[in-house]
Amino acid sequence: MGVATAAAAVFLALVSGKPPEKLSDLGLFVGPLKDLRPAPGVVPYELNAALFSDYAFKLRFIRLPEGQAATYDPEEVFAFPVGTLLVKNFYYPYDFRKPEAGRHILETRILAHTLRGWEAWPYVWNADQSEAFYDVAGSSLPVSWIHFDGKKKSISYVVPNKNQCKQCHEYKGALSPIGPAARHLNKNVTFWGEAVNQLEFWSQKGWLRGFPGKEMCERNAAPDDARVPLEKRARSYLDINCGHCHRPEGQAASSGLFLNIREKDPMRLGVLKAPVAAGRAAAHMRFSIEPGHPERSIMIYRMASLDPGIMMPEMGRRTVDEEGLALLREWIAQMKP
Repeated sequence: MGVATAAAAVFLALVSGKPPEKLSDLGLFVGPLKDLRPAPGVVPYELNAALFSDYAFKLRFIRLPEGQAATYDPEEVFAFPVGTLLVKNFYYPYDFRKPEAGRHILETRILAHTLRGWEAWPYVWNADQSEAFYDVAGSSLPVSWIHFDGKKKSISYVVPNKNQCKQCHEYKGALSPIGPAARHLNKNVTFWGEAVNQLEFWSQKGWLRGFPGKEMCERNAAPDDARVPLEKRARSYLDINCGHCHRPEGQAASSGLFLNIREKDPMRLGVLKAPVAAGRAAAHMRFSIEPGHPERSIMIYRMASLDPGIMMPEMGRRTVDEEGLALLREWIAQMKP
């Protein structure tokens, strides 16, 4: 598909609310679609810490309308112009120890800023990796890989349906992106062979207005970066994995448990906080976080569960994030009772 035709397809989708049936029709990539090689004007981006999705790897891209820019916000997701596409591709390398040796792409999720606000456009890839098709119903896809420890793992990977996207992406009653905020994007990356600060790069290219400089921006930590203090890593993990719902403006506000990075009150963060609703999701435990005792903390119990009536997050996973769980156990264990 030519550039002009792809642009027309995107414009029609943004106006009509009817996305193209095929991912290739959006003109986001050049060459074989499975290579995910971005077309001109499509820019890769990375996050300091990413949402756990059953160990799936992700490749993220953004396409801004030509000649327009996002507006910097020190705390929330940047304000993106109508016509922006945020593109997230979920894939599994056949061997996690050698990710360059081949991969299986399962889905591409697009958040499109339309005239009606943000909308979710989910695409599911076919078996031969030649195309992805718009699919509002969701899917369950078998996938296997060799894990970092050399052991083979297999799961039935769940592609959420279009309505389920809002469960994580709802902010003040409307669909909204999660990742493209200053604290998540303030990191050094390599673009086209050049090492740069991601936000500085966006600013220099004219894609971000109002950028005050990287020194003035918050920066979340990568959960596995041992150079960063444990508490910072744990809070960054909770922020990206839980804070979009567990915040005063999120779907889990009624719980009174707020896990976003700006929460300063220990009790609202869960320390010695009793759950609003008890039941089997709390088991015999009294507090979301019991300092010094991860084994008696509801947060850990629910993260370690795969029972739909107990587990947290409630959707988006069918496995336990063992590394994230270990991080939070260590964080709670070192808290003073």
